[in-house]
Amino acid sequence: MATIERSRVGEGVEQRFEHLVLDFLAYLEFERGLSRNTLEAYRSDLLQLGRFLAERGVSAIEARSADLSDFLTGLATGDADHRPASPATIHRKSACLRSFYRHLRREGLRESDPTATLSAPRRSRKLPQVLTRGEVDRLLGQPHGTDPRALRDRALLELMYACGLRASEAIGLELGDVDRDERVLRACGKGSKERLVPVGQAALRALRFYLERGRPALVKGSTEAHLFVNFRGDPLTRQGLYKIVRRHATTAGLADRMSPHTLRHTFATHLLAGGCDLRSVQEMLGHADVSTTQLYTHLSSERLKDVYFRAHPRAIAR
Repeated sequence: MATIERSRVGEGVEQRFEHLVLDFLAYLEFERGLSRNTLEAYRSDLLQLGRFLAERGVSAIEARSADLSDFLTGLATGDADHRPASPATIHRKSACLRSFYRHLRREGLRESDPTATLSAPRRSRKLPQVLTRGEVDRLLGQPHGTDPRALRDRALLELMYACGLRASEAIGLELGDVDRDERVLRACGKGSKERLVPVGQAALRALRFYLERGRPALVKGSTEAHLFVNFRGDPLTRQGLYKIVRRHATTAGLADRMSPHTLRHTFATHLLAGGCDLRSVQEMLGHADVSTTQLYTHLSSERLKDVYFRAHPRAIAR
């Protein structure tokens, strides 16, 4: 009988928790403008916490710092049914909990913040893959000829490298988002935040060929607003973009070095290596926090060391 009663209490706690989560997600969507992918990740993380608290018969309003610490510790150590979560995953979940409990305090549902003393494992920052200038030239030279899809692929790759675009930003571009006279592009980034990025001559030239000779053959007279389309004239999908990048990377001998995001990493690293200041790169990438952009400073330093030890005649003792 006691077991049944605890079960009912747990179910009630979980139901009330789901209402709190929905309210929090609505705040993130309408007030903060977070992306659907971020909202879904937060929802998954919080529902996982809700199940943990329900098993203890504790509500989110009553949860203590020790409860949340036990939750993260359990994720880090794993159990018979689950492998230990990575430090990056636990770091993300910890950030989610902090945001959630700050929201509960703003709403007057809690007087104290149980995440104030919460500690999460330090997240290691893995340096991203970056192409050399020669490798970029090799990649961008792969789509050749006057076939409409080749013209599209060349314009797509050139724009992604010229402007440091995310995959979602590239496929979301519309015809009016590129001002060829002013040589700027309007990108819609995370949280629907817009930014203007300069566009270089090589990318503008590839885009002009695509708009004049390639895109009309693909859209076949339709009024499709998206800049990049597939062979049916429909908007290019994320999967379609991935296939394009992988196909040309393979032909260029870069299959093990490439993903759509590699061009964005390369864009930032090459700008910093060329003398561009950190704040400008941050603005062009659309990073909310300059600390995210600083990763590329470290990456540029690593590349400089590689060049030094390969090129300097006395860098290696003989």
